Amino acid sequence: MRKVLFVCVENSFRSQIAEAYFNKYAPSGWTAVSAGLTPAERVHPNAVRLMHEEGVDISRQKPKTLTRELQEGVDVAIIVCSGDQCPVVHARRVEEWNMPDPAGMPLEEARRIRDLIKARVLDLIKRLQEG
Repeated sequence: MRKVLFVCVENSFRSQIAEAYFNKYAPSGWTAVSAGLTPAERVHPNAVRLMHEEGVDISRQKPKTLTRELQEGVDVAIIVCSGDQCPVVHARRVEEWNMPDPAGMPLEEARRIRDLIKARVLDLIKRLQEG
């Protein structure tokens, strides 16, 4: 099984959404996980709400710590956050998406970030399928 790792600071919003979309639309033989440098205690309620709108339940997801073990064997790592706090990730291929943090945004603005993440995930899947 090939693996994509989505990374941000708290693993409570952007990376959780990206992981959920990737796993919903994943090509055969691929899976995704997500993690953060300083994981929050829970997934942000607005992330849960926004994904519920998409028919995806992430309410049982738990933020995870970015560890060396989690990075081992990753085919692609995506850093979804922006700014100085973003983690350094060790993987064969690393992309930086520089997404603003929707945690403090009004729901409508956070919805736009969710939609942008979805578009980027679908583009990533297309590129993976093309080789």
